[in-house]
Amino acid sequence: MKAEIIAVGTELLLGHTINSDAAHVARMLAELGIDVFGSCVVGDNAERLERALREGLRQSDILVTTGGLGPTDDDLIKETVARVAGTPLEEDPESLARLREYFGSRPMGANQRKQALLPRGCTVFANAVGTAPGCAVETGDGKLIVMLPGPPSELLPMLRDGVKPFLARRARGAIQSHMVRTFALGEGDGALLLADLTPKANPSVATYASDTEMFVRVTAKGESPEEAAALAAPTLEEVRRRLGDRVYGVDAPDLQTVVVAELRRRGQTLATAESCTGGLLAARITDVPGASAVFQAGVVTYANEAKTRLLGVPPELLARVGAVSPEVARHMAEGVRRRHGVDWGVGITGIAGPGGGSPEKPVGLVYIALSGAEETWLRVMRPTGRVMPRAWTRSRAAGHALDMLRRALQGLPVTLD
Repeated sequence: MKAEIIAVGTELLLGHTINSDAAHVARMLAELGIDVFGSCVVGDNAERLERALREGLRQSDILVTTGGLGPTDDDLIKETVARVAGTPLEEDPESLARLREYFGSRPMGANQRKQALLPRGCTVFANAVGTAPGCAVETGDGKLIVMLPGPPSELLPMLRDGVKPFLARRARGAIQSHMVRTFALGEGDGALLLADLTPKANPSVATYASDTEMFVRVTAKGESPEEAAALAAPTLEEVRRRLGDRVYGVDAPDLQTVVVAELRRRGQTLATAESCTGGLLAARITDVPGASAVFQAGVVTYANEAKTRLLGVPPELLARVGAVSPEVARHMAEGVRRRHGVDWGVGITGIAGPGGGSPEKPVGLVYIALSGAEETWLRVMRPTGRVMPRAWTRSRAAGHALDMLRRALQGLPVTLD
């Protein structure tokens, strides 16, 4: 089965709102073994929307629309779908009852009531969070149009509880997809290591890059989830073997989640001392639910005086080698570990730019130190070629710190070749 996703809303075309709905819907469809043929964005214009719907139905078996179901005049999706499907709109009693329950004693205007107007004979998906129900309507030639609300807080529960079970009864086949996540491995190098695997169709192997990490997606399609999983497993294992200890997880949300989980498993604690990253490392760690069990303190020591007063970095050392130096990074990591009585301390100092660099210490030079009970390790992040943006340098430095800690916790070499 082929599907297409149509996101509706002029705010998406103008860039005022990011179209995260398409990613959520595409993942759900992939899990059901439904191939996504394409995805597009259409503004709040009935004529253009009708053209997109008719074109989509010519190419695909299922259209999934997001947005355009609300109470305002520019919410045109139901009227347009009804016209394309040749099905009149009529008031759905259950949807109207849920709307009345939602508003309670507050007045419900005609514009709100129109959200209970749905194509005749459709399957209704109740909105557990907001007011606009979703629905699925079948066209005369047996194709399907699924209409969903735009806000992710409304769309995600509807996908999980209504749409996915509904489509699972119609779908044939299944897809298993796994994301292998790495750090400190470029996409080009990763692609070379996997060159003979990427041309294959089932399982497929594809490399992706973000600003600071590289990912590999392994996807297999079978008649059942078990068959797809069996197809994916050998290739997934081979990808992990070739990429080695640069892999920090499979289907893991991010590097900080892996680190926090490992610290919790060991019952160990962490404190951070940051200069050029300005607390970014601490922020990433505390983004993880449950981080309070392992994270004791984060200190931002931008000024030299703060490095001395809060971390015990000797002022004569700062005068002699400067704040951006391996010696100061080590003192920061060791000082924050001792002063907060934790198992691990991290120190980061560098030049994020765009100014402040020199021939001896260029923009992008960062020293990251990790201090444990028996050893302090150092990693140097040097600029390579063009000067990178400040945000990139800071994010990359925080990532290196997390990767160092991940390696130390897993008994891997902490420094990179």
